[in-house]
Amino acid sequence: MELWQEMLRQSVDSAKDLVERFNFDREQAERLNKLFHIRVNPYYLSLIRYPGDPIWLQCIPDKVELEDQNAPEDPLNEDADSPVPSITHRYPDRVLFLVTSQCSMYCRFCTRKRKVSDSSKINSKYIQDGLDYIAKHPEVRDVVLSGGDPLMLTDYALERILASLREIPHVEIIRLGTKMPCVLPQRITPKLCKIVKKYHPVYINTHFNHPWECTPEAERACAMLADAGCPVGNQAVLMKGVNDDPEIMLELHRKLLKMRVRPYYIYQADLTKGTNHFRTPVRVGLEIMDKLRGHTSGLAIPYYVIDAPGGGGKIPLLPQYVLGRSGKDIILRNYKYEIFTYPDVEAEPEKQDTIETKFKRKRKATYKKTYEKSKKARELESIGK
Repeated sequence: MELWQEMLRQSVDSAKDLVERFNFDREQAERLNKLFHIRVNPYYLSLIRYPGDPIWLQCIPDKVELEDQNAPEDPLNEDADSPVPSITHRYPDRVLFLVTSQCSMYCRFCTRKRKVSDSSKINSKYIQDGLDYIAKHPEVRDVVLSGGDPLMLTDYALERILASLREIPHVEIIRLGTKMPCVLPQRITPKLCKIVKKYHPVYINTHFNHPWECTPEAERACAMLADAGCPVGNQAVLMKGVNDDPEIMLELHRKLLKMRVRPYYIYQADLTKGTNHFRTPVRVGLEIMDKLRGHTSGLAIPYYVIDAPGGGGKIPLLPQYVLGRSGKDIILRNYKYEIFTYPDVEAEPEKQDTIETKFKRKRKATYKKTYEKSKKARELESIGK
């Protein structure tokens, strides 16, 4: 048994553990564990500095979760875009491929609670169904392995999936969505890196939310992945009491860059049952983006996005830098709130239509054609079954 597996065995993993280690009321602990299973491995537990701190809030249940029962279980409507249980096919050229329901630490803000921690939701048959689906859909060139956390799989099981995907000619890019570098960096081993390196291009999307998570162990794990040729990106979630502060986000993203992790997204927290206490006003996210731009390297500035409820996909949000027009001049402001004018170029009407309108029409038609083709193929498969 490897170190990371032994650490998993020592996790806080039951309502009984909450009662004995954190003085929870037994009835309340059982209700919280039933709502969403508890698991915190010893490494991540060691990052807690005091009760209620930003690490605690992410991993220890709170009674307020029981008061939030009106939000949807599937806020992003992923199930509607699931032609087979392990696949979400929302965008024309890429799919989300769920390969496990397990995580080394169950985040209390998880948007996929309906599946995560429930071993009946994802099994070997569903994984094979997912591989078969991808193989039958040549428009799929980008596959995101997720779950749960795909690095909860054994090296052998993970390699079987990677090898199977690489046998599909039209799959160009494989992405691994894993929180392991943050919550259990011991999982990143030389053996794992050697396996991943065989199936490039493989991109890693990880998930740090607070500077305290940027430990020497985490830095070593990220360095191993980068040295194995994996570009590593970070997807943070904006959360009240955790990182809803420009200085915290600035520190986090500077530290990530030092660790060779490129900030990729800041997500507005989803409308998931039991997580409303984490949500912040959109204004807070825009203020954070305003404080990042110009105050640190452009490499450290992610996209701020809302994953639109109902399955609309990721929508980027930006602070307002274009203030208006004065004749043909555009009025702009910079990160210091200094005002500038830029003399715009006025295109001839016919040329304007050629450059902008025709391109937009063509792009929209191409997107629609690709999506309808994919949708029709899924419908035919469903009829065939």
